Parts: sequence; structure tokens; C-alpha cells
Amino acid sequence: MLYRAYQAYSEASEPLRAIARAGTDLGRLFNGIGDLGVSKRLAAGLELIARSRLTHTRPSYGVRSIRVDGRDIAVREETLLSLPFCDLIRFSKDSATAQPKMLVVAPLSGHFATLLRDTVKTLLRDHEVYITDWKNARDVPIEEGQFGFEDYVDYIVACLEKIGPGAHLLAVCQPCVQALAAVALMAEQRNPAEPRSMTLMAGPIDARVNPSKVNALAISKPIEWFERNLISRVPFRLPGAGRKVYPGFVQLFAFMSMNMERHIQAHRDLYQHLSNGRDEDAQAIMTFYDEYFAVLDLPAEFYLETVKIVFQDALLAKGQLKHRGRKVNPGAIRRTALLTIEGERDDICMVGQTAAAHLLCNGLRPHLKRHHYQVGVGHYGTFSGKRWNAQIYPVIRNLVLAMN
Repeated sequence: MLYRAYQAYSEASEPLRAIARAGTDLGRLFNGIGDLGVSKRLAAGLELIARSRLTHTRPSYGVRSIRVDGRDIAVREETLLSLPFCDLIRFSKDSATAQPKMLVVAPLSGHFATLLRDTVKTLLRDHEVYITDWKNARDVPIEEGQFGFEDYVDYIVACLEKIGPGAHLLAVCQPCVQALAAVALMAEQRNPAEPRSMTLMAGPIDARVNPSKVNALAISKPIEWFERNLISRVPFRLPGAGRKVYPGFVQLFAFMSMNMERHIQAHRDLYQHLSNGRDEDAQAIMTFYDEYFAVLDLPAEFYLETVKIVFQDALLAKGQLKHRGRKVNPGAIRRTALLTIEGERDDICMVGQTAAAHLLCNGLRPHLKRHHYQVGVGHYGTFSGKRWNAQIYPVIRNLVLAMN
């Protein structure tokens, strides 16, 4: 019912947005030829109306070149492995020297993997980069079956095996738990594709530590409440019709509600920038929200299992997590170097939750374990922005070089 109501509203309001888009296009045309002209304030208002929607398709990564050693090198996206719920994408570039292979494990949490665009761009300077490009569950036919927590772990292993021995792994946010579980299983099985290093960034390894608002919500209700109130079926006419999902728009509204005033102010600023002709400032805000308002639906079983396993029961942190009936033992990791990264102002994954991995990986010698605490950044600042580029990334690069 929830999804049908959202879809009906989205379709019913589309004509208004179409009129607004036509108005902005007309205004640009007349302003461009210096003729009739449309008020900048009216044009700004129409722009905001035209943009008042969510999208459900993956934006472009837009990484067409990277500057290395003073010259621009072309970058191509290649699908190395296609699975029902995820593509493994390689950002291929022509380079005379071999570079370390880095798998970026993107979160499956309501946004597309393109949210890590800046992460990829930075890593490409010194690495051969791969990323888990998650598919929108509403586009996956129901015949493909379900996708749960254990499947996510299996996908990480499959991606590392496809890349081959000698790779490194970097997980951002929610998949830090699955990434640690995957590496632990590979270590115990002596899998030749076990990564040389594992970087866990702002992820809830132990959500009991210094709990955030997100953690508090997860434990405030029984899992049955989440299933009853947050899970919907994909409406007909969509490729995944009938599939049970946690809709991306629900996740987006939940995150926005945590900082609603900030988002309202951003759109006030956008209106002012457009009205006053500050196109560069306006474009920066529009670029952010083009990405932020592109939402992805999660398979219901994955969402519910993640809430239960990671946030409510903290099974990995307690040493009770099992995968396909086999206990997950992070202590088995002895060759993969561990780096954890946390941001001082992170209000989604609070300080201490990711660092908990060091206690679990008790089989690693001290020189193979490092922790980086970044002052002055929130959640997104750990993997994008100036401090990511200037202060966090060098720590990752140095670890990779030491282990390569």
C-alpha cells in the first residue's frame, strides 16, 4: 500500500514538473538570445518545482579521465561480473605501470554506488579500482529469487575471486560487517583471493558502542514492526513487480528527517543562487541533490536481516555470527592487514563502532592493525571532500603500498 501510494503520487505530480521544466527551458532560450527574458526569481522557482522528485535509476559515475603524473589518462567502465543483484565494475585505464587492485564495497542502503564517485576518483590515481555496483531491487525480476545478508557476503567473496589474488578491499559504512565476515571466511578456508589489506570506513562493526539515532531506532522496535510498517511490494508495471522491498524513498526520508533544517536551508540557498545568477554555487547544490535524490530499493530480506543481525543482535561483535551454518571467526585473519577509519562528527556510525574490529581480529600481529581518527568530518566526509583527499586517503595508500 505504501509503495502504491508513493508511485501514484509521483505519477500524478509529474505533469506539474513537466510544465516547470518547459518553463525553465523557455526561460533559458529567451535569456540566451537577449530577448523577452523571464524573471530570474520565477525561473528559480520553476527550477525548484522541476527538481521536486526522486529518481530510481543509477546516475553516471562520470569518471572519464584521471590525472596521473601530470597527464590525463582516459578511464573506461567495464562490467567484469554480472550477478542478479550486483555488477562488478572495473574502472579501466591505460597505464604503463601495474597498480594495486582495490575492490570498493559500496553500501546497499538506499542510494546507488555512485555516491562513492569521489572515493573512486581519488583511488584511481594510484590503484586499479573495482566497485560493487548494486542494482535497484525494484528492477530485479522476482524470478531471480531472494537476496539476504549471507548472499551479500557471498557476493564479496565472488568479486574478490573474480579480481584474483593480491587485491585489496575497502568497505564503506554498512557493508563493513559483511566485508569482515567475508575476509574471515576466506582466511579460514585459505582462499587464494583473500585480500592483502582490508580498510573498514565508518561501519557498524559493533553498533552497541556509542549508539547513534540510527542505532536507537533499530533497537526501539521488534523486527516484526519493521516488516509490518516498512516493507512493501514493488507495484505492477515495474520489472520487479511483486518483490518485497524496503523502498529507497523511505530510507531517504528517514535520513533527511535527522537533519531536515539543513536540507531546507540548502534549497533556500539554491533558490537565492539561481535568483542572483550565482550559477557555480547553484550547480554544486544541484549536483549533490541529483545524487542524493536517486534512490535504490533494498531486497526486504536483506534489510530485515541486517537490522536484526547487525543492529539488534550484534552477532559479529558477540562472536555469534554464522554464515551458511558455519561460525564466522575474525580471529582467523592473520595475513590481511586491517585499517579502520572513523570521523569525529559522524552521526550515523559513531566513534568506536568501527574500531571494534581490532578486538575481533585478535589473530593479527600489531603491525598489521591500524586505526585512523579523522578530526572535523562527519559520515560523508570520511570518503569524500577535502579531508578525505588530503588526510584520509594517504593513510590508505600507504597501507596498500606496505602490503603490496
